[in-house]
Amino acid sequence: MPDGVLADAVMLVHLAFVLFAVFGGVLVWRWARAAWLHLPALLWAAWVEFSGAICPLTILEVRLRLRAGETGYRGGFIEHYVGRLLYPPGLTHELQIVLGALLVAFNLTVYLGAVRRAVMRGRSRDAAPAPPEDPHPPAARAARPGSHRPPDTPR
Repeated sequence: MPDGVLADAVMLVHLAFVLFAVFGGVLVWRWARAAWLHLPALLWAAWVEFSGAICPLTILEVRLRLRAGETGYRGGFIEHYVGRLLYPPGLTHELQIVLGALLVAFNLTVYLGAVRRAVMRGRSRDAAPAPPEDPHPPAARAARPGSHRPPDTPR
């Protein structure tokens, strides 16, 4: 497979990873077991943002592009592909820290909501339904005026 096609595939996998790291907490809301995949992805993405490191997928993509005779790029994946749309020119480390904090805050909020939802579901499953109340308990039937039947006689 040509290196340019491989570089495009790495870019798509990288994009899918970034989207999962950012929005994967929403999946946890529906499927709690997704947290086993999402939490490591979230921690990795937050570390990359906080440390200012370059993700290995970016390095792989750039190398494949250079081997294919294309031009590589400097900086990170988000800065190169998404930065033009979402971030102002000149992505700084301080801005990366803010983005990392937003990433963690958003997902923390989603996780807290998912945990709260699971706890509430557990409580509703644990609570036994109350038996229906008899609108005419035996004592009330016996005390009704004009009743000529014995208290436990069916109607």
